[in-house]
Amino acid sequence: MFKKISRVVWILSVVSLFTDVASEMLYPVMPIYLKSIGFSILIIGILEGVAEATAGLSKGYFGKLSDMTGKRLPFVQVGYILSAIAKPITVFFTYPAWIFFVRTTDRFAKGIRTGARDAILSDEATPETKGSVFGFHRAMDTVGAAIGPALALVYLYFHPNDYVTLFYIAFIPGVLAIVTTLLLKEKKKTVISTGEKVSFFSFLNYWKQSPAAYRQLLIGLLMFTLFNSSDVFLLLKAKDAGLNDTHVIGIYIFYNLVYALFAFPVGSLADEIGLKRMFLIGLGLFSVVYLGFAFNTNLYVFLGLFFLYGLYASATEGVSKAWISNISDKKDTATAIGTFSALQSICTMVASSMAGIIWYTMGAKILFIMSGVMTLVVMVYLGRLKN
Repeated sequence: MFKKISRVVWILSVVSLFTDVASEMLYPVMPIYLKSIGFSILIIGILEGVAEATAGLSKGYFGKLSDMTGKRLPFVQVGYILSAIAKPITVFFTYPAWIFFVRTTDRFAKGIRTGARDAILSDEATPETKGSVFGFHRAMDTVGAAIGPALALVYLYFHPNDYVTLFYIAFIPGVLAIVTTLLLKEKKKTVISTGEKVSFFSFLNYWKQSPAAYRQLLIGLLMFTLFNSSDVFLLLKAKDAGLNDTHVIGIYIFYNLVYALFAFPVGSLADEIGLKRMFLIGLGLFSVVYLGFAFNTNLYVFLGLFFLYGLYASATEGVSKAWISNISDKKDTATAIGTFSALQSICTMVASSMAGIIWYTMGAKILFIMSGVMTLVVMVYLGRLKN
């Protein structure tokens, strides 16, 4: 099974592992830290939405730029450098404007690198191995996402409430990620100049030029995104149900371990049974999880729900990109994935902002019920697609 994984895929996966150690060391701590410096649930939701929208829009622009220049590596390296720098400077000041700026910079860095990186992964696979390659990358990425919170948990056990130091510690794996990118070499490509100028929103032109199957798929994926708010709300729901900080971080580690364990085999299985079928299975799991969150307050049930949530992520995250890359032209891979990511992040901004408003005005139960039910509607739509 590992024969499908090339040296380049291994290197990119290790880079993502180190980066996620840094990012996920802070992710479960971030909402707790923000609340400790005076941020409300509503403001946290808006912050996460704006940050993700910034990442998405930049993915579209830099994905298009990567395809037009034929270069991948510079985008990958610059993106990881900015991300590494943004983490420790988050805690320099506690002003809301500063927090928004730094969080947005971190997500902007992700936007710079994602399209080019995913295009490299796609080039290293065949249509028959896309699920395996993207699944393996997601698995390694998520191993880092499990290690990061584990390190945070150990540190906070010995230094309770010392969140600031964690932001500085997160700089170390970020630097390791940067160093690892130096092992990559740019593949020479022949690029025919069309004279087209790339503006920040020029990637949107791809929507008109793309295959009909691509547009139909994106409509379904974006419908789902509108009801899939930030994972921060899952952690806050667990916290509000009575779990302490240790339990919240621990349960997030558990989720990431499940995700990491299953991402590669699930991706390989998707190559066998079809990417569409696997994605629909993932959406079904998502619906069950969110409906469960609406009513549950028990720690052990939360463990079961986060286990299913890990399976959902395994069945959708890498699979969706593999699906997109298979129905788009190879020369447009970064643009196709970048355009999806851009539109997805706009929807994520709306979803996270609306989630904060719904939670604040109607309560968490209504929020999770709405998400679970509407996901079933999206399943029906995607199930009717031919590709």
